Amino acid sequence: MYAFAPTNKYYMPTIRVEEGYAEVVIAVRHDFLHAAGAVHGSVYFKALDDAAFFAVNSLVDDVFVLTVSFNIYLTRPISKGEMKATGQVVHRSHRLFIAQSKLVDSDGREIAWGSGTYMQSAIPLSPEVGYE
Repeated sequence: MYAFAPTNKYYMPTIRVEEGYAEVVIAVRHDFLHAAGAVHGSVYFKALDDAAFFAVNSLVDDVFVLTVSFNIYLTRPISKGEMKATGQVVHRSHRLFIAQSKLVDSDGREIAWGSGTYMQSAIPLSPEVGYE
């Protein structure tokens, strides 16, 4: 499903998913940089949300989940190497999930972290959304 998303043809991330956990890696490219020479915050958000989202969706086997809200804290700039986000579910109720994610650089230094709220949708996990 992750590789099926058109946006990932641009960012070219890799993903690993386990039950309640996900890891997303994005290689920094020059076209991700803002005018001051560091990666734009939108790429930070994508990595953090993707890791948290797929940690949650790993616990839901029938429908797509949706990001309801996400808080992000940018703690360090990055301009080269890789960004690795790890996400894990920290709360689960019948339809609501909370997940946290952390983003580190190639040296393992934290560059951002965040938390999101996710909810089950009515969209079935099917081949139409790239689900296999």
